Amino acid sequence: MKRSNTVLHSPGAWTVARVRAAEDALLGRVPESVLMRRAAFGVATRAAAVLAERTGGVSGRHVVLLVGAGNNGGDTLWAGAFLRRRGVVVTAVLLSPERAHPQGLAALRRAGGRIAEQLPQRAHLVLDGIVGLAGHGALRPAAAALVEAVRVPIIAVDSPSGVDPDTGTAQGPAVTATETVTFGARKPVHLLAPWRCGPVHLVDIGLLDGLGEPDLRVLTAPEIGALWPVPGPTSDKYTQGVVGIAAGSADYPGAAVLCAGAAVLATSGMVRFAGTAADVVRGRWPEVVATGSVSDAGKVQAWAVGPGLGTGTAGRHVLSHVLAAGVPVVADADAITLLARHPELADSRDPGTPLVLTPHDREFERLTGAPPGTDRVTAARDAARRFDAVLVLKGNTTIIAAPDGQVLVNPARSSWPATAGSGDVLTGVLGALLAARLEPVTAAGAAAHAHEFAATLAAWGGPSGTAGGGSPSGAPAPASAIQAALTDAIRTLRSAARRYG
Repeated sequence: MKRSNTVLHSPGAWTVARVRAAEDALLGRVPESVLMRRAAFGVATRAAAVLAERTGGVSGRHVVLLVGAGNNGGDTLWAGAFLRRRGVVVTAVLLSPERAHPQGLAALRRAGGRIAEQLPQRAHLVLDGIVGLAGHGALRPAAAALVEAVRVPIIAVDSPSGVDPDTGTAQGPAVTATETVTFGARKPVHLLAPWRCGPVHLVDIGLLDGLGEPDLRVLTAPEIGALWPVPGPTSDKYTQGVVGIAAGSADYPGAAVLCAGAAVLATSGMVRFAGTAADVVRGRWPEVVATGSVSDAGKVQAWAVGPGLGTGTAGRHVLSHVLAAGVPVVADADAITLLARHPELADSRDPGTPLVLTPHDREFERLTGAPPGTDRVTAARDAARRFDAVLVLKGNTTIIAAPDGQVLVNPARSSWPATAGSGDVLTGVLGALLAARLEPVTAAGAAAHAHEFAATLAAWGGPSGTAGGGSPSGAPAPASAIQAALTDAIRTLRSAARRYG
């Protein structure tokens, strides 16, 4: 019986085209000026809160508006007008004065706002209204120079200027915001480039009911904690899921230890290991049932294959055996290289048997013949369809695409997992979740989240995942420390499910 995999209430993001279509429908019922004022009031409210938090007050503080052409500039100008009503000194720097939003500019002037050609020497906060959702490409030199000169927090209006709102990439100078205020719905940039956006505050302008299902989704901590497999009154090691690990070699026994140990820590089921590193794994993890060959491993509900396996004849035989086993498979590292070099290996897999591929960028290029490029979501989605597999494109932000087109995103909260062997840990966790009968997309999203959270815990030295959890600052965490932090990560996720589920 499949475990619950409900993710319908997860936060999501919609492409610019989808958001604009919903806006057009809404504009048939609500005047554009009303929507702009709703959006601008939300920006002004958040800006006032930031001023109060950072300076201890609002009235008398100085906010600078960087204003481009079009409606994004209009939102920013109207926000400045609202701030003036609260006693804030507001200066607008117009990058295209002749194309500034006329009603917004008039509102700011009526409220007593200033217009300047240069960035004032002193300010407490800057609002980025340079480029809206229609903008593509890097900031132009004049705008880039202004942004470079800013030394105070920046709130991006809708999305950071110079960053593509659909792909989250920047091809040159761009804004890195302290935080972002967006309208109606989150856009892909908010999930794909969180380090560019900072915390994202969503202003409801009446759009959500007309959007439909999101293009990108995120699993929340409470969701993941609720679906994580734990034993019940009638459970035993077999009902919890038995995962097979085919990893490591004489040259790379550590990969086997990391992958198998992560599977042990991820669930309370059973782990079977098969490979030449059996003695090493058994010595580190005595609860693992270890053997030297996949043909002797016994029955499993899923396989995790590839880390440290080797790409020679022996590795090829192992991968072929695993793919033919008729159970879900997560293939990583050397298994991906083998599939790239020997595409015929995929014929060993029964049609419809779940397969999860977990490449980083270089492995993705080997597998598909081209790098992911700037549009990583489309690249992952296309590869998922091509290989009829769930594709986990690893990176600072991990993208999980299914053959049917659905996409989960695990937005980066840190860069701590960027260390040798970290991927081996992720593979073990994912294999364990597949063995526990989670749907592959959900399993991949949950594993990616727990893995990255464990890395944060390991780096900060405390169960809160912040400096308050132990160490006063983060420190590099090796893969073995990430593996060791999995239990605390899972415990915290399950606590979140009890609090908010």
